[in-house]
Amino acid sequence: MKLSYSPTSLESWLSHFYRKLGIKTPDELEEQRIARSLGIHLFYKEIPSMAYEFGRFKSITIDKRLPSLMQREHFYHELCHILRHSGRQLMMPAAFRELQEWDARNFTRYAALPLHMLTSYDFRQPEIVDVLSEQFKITSELCIERVRRIREKVKYQAV
Repeated sequence: MKLSYSPTSLESWLSHFYRKLGIKTPDELEEQRIARSLGIHLFYKEIPSMAYEFGRFKSITIDKRLPSLMQREHFYHELCHILRHSGRQLMMPAAFRELQEWDARNFTRYAALPLHMLTSYDFRQPEIVDVLSEQFKITSELCIERVRRIREKVKYQAV
């Protein structure tokens, strides 16, 4: 992957972001640590996950009824809204809201499996999805999508 993979600007930005926070390994990807370092209040409640900002106050609420792997993915999704978006989605046109949701899903893939933590893995091994899912504590569905995109990009650049 080191030789033929060209990261997107978002992948590079996220790796730089994590390194700046001192996060270099999958074990260090902790929601509480990330939120605290950014001054974001993190709550777990029995309500749908959401991000909220008012002035300097920022919070992420995660639906604690979800399985833990899904809670983590919801955290990354809501983190994207705080870091990259502005405005209240209820008040914006549907197309703009859909664009923000697409961006948050894309961000989640990269935030959950940051590029700088993936360089030592062999993406040709058959059990790579299981390995990544376990080590990064995310669903196999998210791993499958991230691995598929990495493989496509490496294959495309090898031609």
